[in-house]
Amino acid sequence: MSSAGNVYNVSSDLSLQGFDLSPEKAIVAFVFAALNYIIILFCNSFLLFTIITNKGLHEPMYILLLNLPINDLIGSTCLFPHIMRELLFDTRTMSFSICITQAFFIHVYAVSVVFILTAMAYDRYVAICQPMRYTTIMSNVHLMKIISLVWLSNLTLIAVLFILLLRLPRCRSYLTHPYCDNPSLLQLVCGDTTINNMYGLLLTAVCQVITVGLILYTYLQILIACFRNKSSDTRSKALQTCGTHLVVFILFECLGLFTIISYRIKDISPHLRKLIAVAAMILPPMMNPVIYGMRTKEIRVKGIQFFKNKVFAS
Repeated sequence: MSSAGNVYNVSSDLSLQGFDLSPEKAIVAFVFAALNYIIILFCNSFLLFTIITNKGLHEPMYILLLNLPINDLIGSTCLFPHIMRELLFDTRTMSFSICITQAFFIHVYAVSVVFILTAMAYDRYVAICQPMRYTTIMSNVHLMKIISLVWLSNLTLIAVLFILLLRLPRCRSYLTHPYCDNPSLLQLVCGDTTINNMYGLLLTAVCQVITVGLILYTYLQILIACFRNKSSDTRSKALQTCGTHLVVFILFECLGLFTIISYRIKDISPHLRKLIAVAAMILPPMMNPVIYGMRTKEIRVKGIQFFKNKVFAS
């Protein structure tokens, strides 16, 4: 049979390598994954609820922050049900259409994180460096334009990435990655992937250069403005707010960098590669609401007030 024939006879179901755990360890891993997913759902939903229901938090900074838990819920929901199903039932197959859908939203999640954090850095830059013009610059109309730009540009860039992928013939159906993403799906292709690789590298480079460049510039300007400000309270509050953003950004960037490096190192342990890939999807959605809830005074106060009034009320 010709190679062209093999391309069209490939099963619509994909086979996944899985985690290769004993039944006892798989149950432990399932419980761990389920608890993590519950924590992510609860913490991010609580952060959403706190911001939405408190009019005092209906400011540009918190409206932008609102997009982060929404995005974290998208990313974790794309991953956890699949992993828990695999661990509980030892399923090693996934339909190609579901795999593409999962990969699409995982990439949307990854790009949205850095875009949202960049928008939040811009908001803090305007608030601290141009306080007299803040309400004018960060008007509701401008705020909606920023949020629309974050999501529409992200969806367009990722859509092009997967349009380029879907145009290629597929002649393999075995995935060595714990979940579906563009690099693992490209390994199933038997055609020329030069354009895909170039676009993927260009997308990564442009996104990183733009987001990292803007964040470094804004926080450098914020740092300068803070040390020029003679008010210690204002300086402390500004640095605390910016420090929270930077912790979240650095956490995500480091995990993303480790994941990319793991793809490039051929001799790395498959188990370590899986661990890094899953950690990059688990830790940010779990840590982000905790970091913002603990380090942002307004959210912390409103959250504690909600528990006192609703949960612990007699």
